[in-house]
Amino acid sequence: MKREKKILLWISAVITLLIAGTLVWFNLPYSPNKAEFKKLTSYQIAKMPNPNGIFCTEDIAKLPAPVQKYFQYCGYIGTPKMSNMQVYYNDVDFVLSPDKPKLKIKYIQYNFIDEPERIALIDSSMYGIPFEGIDAYQNGVGSMKGVIAKSFTLFEQKGAAMDKAGLVTCLAECLLLPNLALQDYISWTEIDNTHAKATITYYGTSASGIFTFNDNVMMTSFTTDDRANIDTNGNLQKVKWSAVCGDYQAVNGIKYPTTLKAVWHFAAGDLVYFDGRDVVIKYNVEK
Repeated sequence: MKREKKILLWISAVITLLIAGTLVWFNLPYSPNKAEFKKLTSYQIAKMPNPNGIFCTEDIAKLPAPVQKYFQYCGYIGTPKMSNMQVYYNDVDFVLSPDKPKLKIKYIQYNFIDEPERIALIDSSMYGIPFEGIDAYQNGVGSMKGVIAKSFTLFEQKGAAMDKAGLVTCLAECLLLPNLALQDYISWTEIDNTHAKATITYYGTSASGIFTFNDNVMMTSFTTDDRANIDTNGNLQKVKWSAVCGDYQAVNGIKYPTTLKAVWHFAAGDLVYFDGRDVVIKYNVEK
């Protein structure tokens, strides 16, 4: 009996140590996923060109009328052009798929001008267990990876559909990073006073969408058919996608939206899978 009791005590001690070690690991600020994100962003920042020039009316003269008015309304004319953008979403409701519960996440992204590239980090937890993700588009390759407990990959999506999804997401965000909207790889077509079509072409791939502006010339949405829905099991379907923004605020003389939603327009109904608030945008970030 004494031997059995010792064995049980040893087992109990080992389990306790494993639980304690796991909790310490979960609560450490370090994670391999965050380290990878830092490495990717540091590489992009290191190779980006220095900002050059000032936005002027000649830069926007050939853009559709509502886009020109947007530049003027937001206060970009007369300000320095930017090479990158950092966006913090401090309060986001996020849904992985229609049958999954909402997660509260923090989301930080970097977008770059020299080539249309973006890298984003998802930071959250599921039932107290860390959940992290990297959403990236670099060198023409789109990818989405989800990791739980800092160590176990839940899903990792790549392929032609992800490449195009990453490219069109760069396009959707180009008016938040307006120097991107002026690059040669983006072309514009005026539709009417409140709509403009944009097409981005890079790495042999093209994607298009329509920007909508309200009567106050604020950009309110971007809609495209070029961003396929891919679930966590890798199943793909063609679904209309929109990015919807609002609540414009002026920061250092520049107006930008502080709320952003991403919406899948499924046949069964719309799914707002990303509902971000308290958005903070910074330009020409060097670290």
